[in-house]
Amino acid sequence: MERDLLQIVFEYLNIVFFVFTATLFCMFAFMAYLSSRSSLHYKHKNSFGDLSKIMASPLAPSITIIAPAYNEGPTIVENIRSLLSLQYVNFEVMVVNDGSKDDTLQKMIDAYDLVRSDELTDPDLKCKRIRGIYKSTQRSFGKLTVVDKENGGKSDALNAGIHLSTSQYVGCIDVDCLLLPEALLHVVKSFFQRSKKRVIAVGGVIRIANSCKISGGTLEEIRMPKHWLAKFQVLEYTRSFLLGRMAWGRIDSLLIISGAFGFFDREVAVAAGGYDTNTVGEDMEIVFRMRRFMHDRDLPYSIEYIPDPLCWTEVPEDLEMFVNQRDRWSRGNLETLYTHKDMFFNPSYGRLGMLSYPYWFFYEWLAPLLEFAGFLSVILFWYLGVLNTEFFVRITLAVYMFSVMFSFYAILAEMYSYNQYNKTRDILTLAFCAMIEPFIFHPIVVYAAVKGNFKKLFKIRSGWGTMARKGFAKA
Repeated sequence: MERDLLQIVFEYLNIVFFVFTATLFCMFAFMAYLSSRSSLHYKHKNSFGDLSKIMASPLAPSITIIAPAYNEGPTIVENIRSLLSLQYVNFEVMVVNDGSKDDTLQKMIDAYDLVRSDELTDPDLKCKRIRGIYKSTQRSFGKLTVVDKENGGKSDALNAGIHLSTSQYVGCIDVDCLLLPEALLHVVKSFFQRSKKRVIAVGGVIRIANSCKISGGTLEEIRMPKHWLAKFQVLEYTRSFLLGRMAWGRIDSLLIISGAFGFFDREVAVAAGGYDTNTVGEDMEIVFRMRRFMHDRDLPYSIEYIPDPLCWTEVPEDLEMFVNQRDRWSRGNLETLYTHKDMFFNPSYGRLGMLSYPYWFFYEWLAPLLEFAGFLSVILFWYLGVLNTEFFVRITLAVYMFSVMFSFYAILAEMYSYNQYNKTRDILTLAFCAMIEPFIFHPIVVYAAVKGNFKKLFKIRSGWGTMARKGFAKA
């Protein structure tokens, strides 16, 4: 009797996993179609033309690039030099020293001849106490502002920068990211390419700089990372940004802009309340918040996505750091989804409530947990002798083949769009990674997601974590 009951339970689980897998296949196929359409549309409609001459005008809209810095002493000087070399006239680089305990501030003072400004700050500013604002005595560094404040975390530092800025747009980036010289021109173009809707945010593709040849803040040669963990992340980022986020951007339903490269309409960001300092997923939460702000007031708006490879960053090559990063991402997803849970299948939010939020809930947050539960159930039912081996083998092969094909499609999309890795050896490396990823890299990602959710659900205290970077100067 008990064996029959277990067999029934297992059959129902088979149906659940089959439906979930089939739906996932359909969603991914649809995303591949949308991303292809979006890529063709972008290349056809967004030729740069003479826009660079227009945006070089002093009348171009103002942008403040806000870069939080915490214990960035080894690389801060080189990173700021890279930001100051951007091809745009009306912009400011605001580095927010978030209570660094090393020599980050002193190195900036020495390298850029900074002196403390007499500029007064609002004592009611919603961030940790501002200890001082520094400007350079050198005219060549006139675009640089350094804000020194007490430590409050990345969100708090970004909020300080947003409120201190007087620009029309703010760019919230990681201080160790490398932006290509024409990045701001593409960003400003995206803010103005819609005539009937207000563009409130612009996000873009993040590329991996590990092992690339970088000198003086300039990307001289793109190279495939040497470390195996970084190679898998190249494939993952290609798939995620060129297919996933590009597809959601096509139907204006993007729910996340990477914290490494995100630009916002400052007025809307401030009105929506800025960054939430109580979450480790601040880059996702602020997009939810700004969308809801506009939607609840029935204001037409859009969020644009740039597929050009404008931002390059370093990814973790240490396994423990990688797991900690993905652990934090999972906690951030759960915190944001819970905060905005009233959007779930809420038709009043249109595509966001009926499509984007459910997708993120089921296939970004819940999927790793279901995978882990499925793995445990297979072991259990095999041990009890009720495992349908034929069904298990077939669905496993189907999932494996589809995941490899989807990764191959992402590689092809990269080859026929921006072709950053144009050596045959690099393409074969990515293809090999696609074939072995389900057995090596993906289980690590699932483990990190389960770990993050476990820590959040059982209220195990855990913060942002740290990531030691080699820095572009040594790349």
